[in-house]
Amino acid sequence: MNKYELVVVLNGSLEDDERSAAMDKVSSYITRFGGTVTKIDDWGKKKLAYEIQKMSEAFYYIVNFESPLEAPAEIESNVRIMEQVIRYLIVKQEA
Repeated sequence: MNKYELVVVLNGSLEDDERSAAMDKVSSYITRFGGTVTKIDDWGKKKLAYEIQKMSEAFYYIVNFESPLEAPAEIESNVRIMEQVIRYLIVKQEA
């Protein structure tokens, strides 16, 4: 199992229940493809460096997880099409 870090930037106009549902969906994608979520860090609402889709603020989440080598590509393909997600990035952590 490899360790990864997923940064998810959600739409700044989402309500609390919509954000938690989106993060539950991200977590379910990780577990569906054989991974385990070790930590979810909520950074809250932050100002974006530049406007994205006419938004100047967004919610940031850092998800640490362990998964097999092929899982990040599958997770990324599912997170990419989520409406609430405006940016994402998966990075492999060094051991």
